[in-house]
Amino acid sequence: MYTGMFVYPWDLADEGTEAVAERLGDAGMNTAVLAASYHAGKFLRPHALARRVYFPVDGTVYFRPAPDRYRDTPLRPLMNPLVDEYDGFDVLTRQRPGGLDVAAWVVALHNTRLGTAHPDYVARNAYGDPYYYSLCPAHPEVRAYLVALLGDLAASYPIPRIVIEAPGFLPYAHGFHHETSLVEANPWCSALLALCFCPACTRRAQAAGLDAGRIAGGVRRALDAFYAAPLLPAPSGTQALYWLVADLVRAPDIAAYLAARIDTVASLLAEVRAALPPATRLSVIPSVSHPLGHAWLDGGDLARFAEHADALEVLAYRASPAEAADLWWARHRLGERAHLHVVLRPAYPDTADEANLAAKVRLVKEIGAEGISFYNYGHVRAGHLAWIKRALAE
Repeated sequence: MYTGMFVYPWDLADEGTEAVAERLGDAGMNTAVLAASYHAGKFLRPHALARRVYFPVDGTVYFRPAPDRYRDTPLRPLMNPLVDEYDGFDVLTRQRPGGLDVAAWVVALHNTRLGTAHPDYVARNAYGDPYYYSLCPAHPEVRAYLVALLGDLAASYPIPRIVIEAPGFLPYAHGFHHETSLVEANPWCSALLALCFCPACTRRAQAAGLDAGRIAGGVRRALDAFYAAPLLPAPSGTQALYWLVADLVRAPDIAAYLAARIDTVASLLAEVRAALPPATRLSVIPSVSHPLGHAWLDGGDLARFAEHADALEVLAYRASPAEAADLWWARHRLGERAHLHVVLRPAYPDTADEANLAAKVRLVKEIGAEGISFYNYGHVRAGHLAWIKRALAE
């Protein structure tokens, strides 16, 4: 069974590749899922030897990109300064410490550095406001960048697996720096604000026979009416979700617009697959939205992704095993077309104690998943590795 743990290069550089590999192997891991392209953050590292609170450089890659590969796009990857001191992919693939396999974890279109430098290529809501953290997958230049990035990485190192996260549209709420709202969030507003009406999306919609301008106008009117409403109690999440369902039934052009977004992302994934060597396995994290059935808001469709990916890595970030019915749904949607890998957080805020983690691991096995991963080595305490070890052994 595939057992992986997500790892940051700075943790390997800080604690030593051999030491980390030994801990992962002891915990039952056979694969280190190493970040290859990542965003900014503020990370507490409970067992770090230095820099207990770490701020990675935003929107950089952790390998040496080949500039010639990016001739078809103005978007260029920026190598993280750490690579000059420590090239984790070179070390892991060349030395294979502890016999660990390595997978490259690529955060694809969530790149605020590139979005800020190239605002013409980011998602834009119905009001035309740019979402700098979200490169839009409808833009040919963005698609060329991602295809080049994945091909570059696969050509640079003998990496057996690439795990791609955020290959589509990002949600409205995504933890942007000092993200603030004094209006209660609900699934209806969040979905409408997440729709992209940038020029590239508008062109693709028109090619599908849709009037993107009219759809955007309807979205604006709905949001304007909601924000101008009297100060009544906020709708519950269930109420707002039914509002969204009602809109999809009443206005089939919105549903068609969402379907066009799914086509956009699925076709991009097909281009990525074609750019990789046949022997390179491709895993896709299908959504950053919860629950998993909400993946369509990202432009994600599990069955469509399974046409091009060897495995889907489903984020099962839930506090209780009782909340994990999504895993059955994912197994049902995939069928035999692709493997199902489940990603768990073995610590706060999802996992209160060891018994909770053990129950989730048992559930992953019971639903017939072919793999399990854990997020993230640098974030968890050393004791959580012992929890993982015992849960996997059981």
